[in-house]
Amino acid sequence: MPAAFFIVRATVPDPAKRGAFDAWYSREHVPDAVKSFGATKAWRYWSLTEPSLHHAMYQFPDQAALDRAMAGPHLDRLIADFNRDWPDVTRTREMLVLAEEFVPA
Repeated sequence: MPAAFFIVRATVPDPAKRGAFDAWYSREHVPDAVKSFGATKAWRYWSLTEPSLHHAMYQFPDQAALDRAMAGPHLDRLIADFNRDWPDVTRTREMLVLAEEFVPA
């Protein structure tokens, strides 16, 4: 089964808040989300083309594991925690399944 990914795209419009957001995400949110979801890895990115955009990506062994994480009790709590701490930061979420991984020889 191919790997599956959960991606959260957040817009942090105020440049003065990005440092605090970055620290909170790194110290609190990612460790909590990885543990709660049972994700195998996580990555975070700040966009170079649009500095207000932050992406977090969580990897799962397969779609079934991702589906269990999304249906479990933790997603609503993680969303509520995020909304409490960052009420002005909007988000979108996406779920992906790996179609192909190409590694040049």
